[in-house]
Amino acid sequence: MIAFDIQHYDSIGSTNDEAMRLARADAAHGTVVCAREQTTGRGRQARRWHSPAGNLHASILLRTDLPPGRIPQLSFVAALAVADAVDAFLPAAARAELKWPNDVLVRGAKVAGILIESQDATAIVGIGMNVAHAPPDAPYPVTTLAASGAGTLEPGAVLQVLLQALRHRFSEWRDQGFASVRTDWLARAHPAGSPLRLTVGDRWIEGRFADLGHDGALVIETADGLERFVAGEVLVPPTP
Repeated sequence: MIAFDIQHYDSIGSTNDEAMRLARADAAHGTVVCAREQTTGRGRQARRWHSPAGNLHASILLRTDLPPGRIPQLSFVAALAVADAVDAFLPAAARAELKWPNDVLVRGAKVAGILIESQDATAIVGIGMNVAHAPPDAPYPVTTLAASGAGTLEPGAVLQVLLQALRHRFSEWRDQGFASVRTDWLARAHPAGSPLRLTVGDRWIEGRFADLGHDGALVIETADGLERFVAGEVLVPPTP
């Protein structure tokens, strides 16, 4: 079981960078870096992550003692934990959804993102959640917990629920492997047959969602048949 040690900062450049610095200084498994705001927060592909006070910005240091090849599975483990936490604050009729590999959505709009960075068997799980504020210039639909029906929340209260969910999901993954994670992720993801557009570098791939591989790869049915992808950016076109 993870014993979390939360380290609070008023303002910091990047919680992931600080967590990695602490990891190199032998900080313990379960160390959490949480900041009221980030000045240089980032998401996947080095994109800037909107990090004002009122939102949740946290990075969790996990020493997995597992083969490095399993570390990418943490994206799905963390996404499920974030979705569980979001659900805890939503009205009964709403439910968090997942977009490959680890975006968390509510009613099709992004409410949280995850950035996993690793070195050997140590992983930093960075989580940014729009609790009160959404970026004003995002190139995709965005929302907040408040706008999704959760009302006014303190990021610290959201963090406590998130850490409980992560403790459970991490233990399940560590003890039972990826199979149950994959099953639960698929239950929250875009249904099979949903149209998808994937960008990989300067290449666009269009097709329909077919499956999540047993290694976490995205499987898309294209005009050329089934294709597998381990990296890329997914766009789910709006339903007509």
